[in-house]
Amino acid sequence: MQQESGRRSNRDRTEATRADLIAAARKLFTEKSYAETGTPEIVAAAGVTRGALYHHFADKQALFGAVVEQEAAAVAREIEKASPPALNARDALIAGSDAYLTAMRAPGRTRLLLLDGPAVLGRAGMDAIDNRHGNRSLREGLVAAMRSGSMKKLPPEALTMLLASAFDRAALAIEAGGSSEDYRAVLMALFDGLSRA
Repeated sequence: MQQESGRRSNRDRTEATRADLIAAARKLFTEKSYAETGTPEIVAAAGVTRGALYHHFADKQALFGAVVEQEAAAVAREIEKASPPALNARDALIAGSDAYLTAMRAPGRTRLLLLDGPAVLGRAGMDAIDNRHGNRSLREGLVAAMRSGSMKKLPPEALTMLLASAFDRAALAIEAGGSSEDYRAVLMALFDGLSRA
């Protein structure tokens, strides 16, 4: 019984160290950017050794990937929370869209997911993360709307990619000072255009 308790304790310590590294890296990556952040700063901020960093992550890029994955998952959780299955398909898409724009206002999130993410991880790497999280939620919502008959039937992958790009551009524009109401109005008009009369 004591061995099992010890293993659980080691697992807890391992998870805590990994979480500390991700949190420290997120803070530095958003304050300074990926390129301007060195691994010595990350380990100092996390209060761990350099060996601990390389025990958990192959390199700084792998750590950055973990940060981005965590951020993308957080955005997807907000979208899913705002668009429960009880909503009709169109209302769920609108609620999820609003949740996305709100979630992207978290400090540093647009830099991580929309600027540094594609630059550091490559477009294919970033697409893979998006497809596990926010794009998956969007695609599911679009497919549900098409199945319900409230939206024109279109190729779901292409529609997801193009709408996701529009949402990403809106998030960047809003962060730069653009009117969130204006961008929301245009995005809703896109949904209206896709809706069946």
